[in-house]
Amino acid sequence: MDINSAEFIISNTDVKKCPTGTLPEYAFIGRSNVGKSSLINMLTGRNKLALTSSTPGKTMLINHFLINNSWYIVDLPGYGYARRGHKGQNQIRTVIEDYILEREQMTNLFVLIDSRHEPQKIDIEFMEWLGENGIPFSIVFTKADKLKGGRLGNNVNAYIREMKKQWEEIPPYFISSSESKLGKNEILKYIEEINKSLSQNNI
Repeated sequence: MDINSAEFIISNTDVKKCPTGTLPEYAFIGRSNVGKSSLINMLTGRNKLALTSSTPGKTMLINHFLINNSWYIVDLPGYGYARRGHKGQNQIRTVIEDYILEREQMTNLFVLIDSRHEPQKIDIEFMEWLGENGIPFSIVFTKADKLKGGRLGNNVNAYIREMKKQWEEIPPYFISSSESKLGKNEILKYIEEINKSLSQNNI
């Protein structure tokens, strides 16, 4: 898939104020500092479409980007940033949960996981919550270029083993690097295939 246009549409904290219409939405979420904005910029080929920040937990809004005038990328707040404080964490949790559970246009949620780390309890529990609520999601292991030797494969396999304790079937997963553009074609092809199936079902 070629991305010919990508434009910012709206930011808000209220799912009821998200764009109207029936265009499919592909949302991206992960722990703070997982490389979400960099991944979105890499996928769209726009270096400054999503704001990247050296400060974790900067994204606190639901951000909609219209792609090729036919579908949306949605940048969701990161979860689990401790320095927000209890009240701030609860506000972000409400924003995230309202969008994920109520937004009918959300077609797939990409859960970003930092490939440099061993399985994190917060990620595992978040994906279990998605499964319990029947939310369609895929996994993107980010920052693959930061690992040398067999560490990347070891860390990814560790996550898969951990998930197999709870899941009969592992969701689709991708390995990515915003630096080397690893995973870009695979993720965009996956989105394209879903869009095609949606359009065929609507005929």
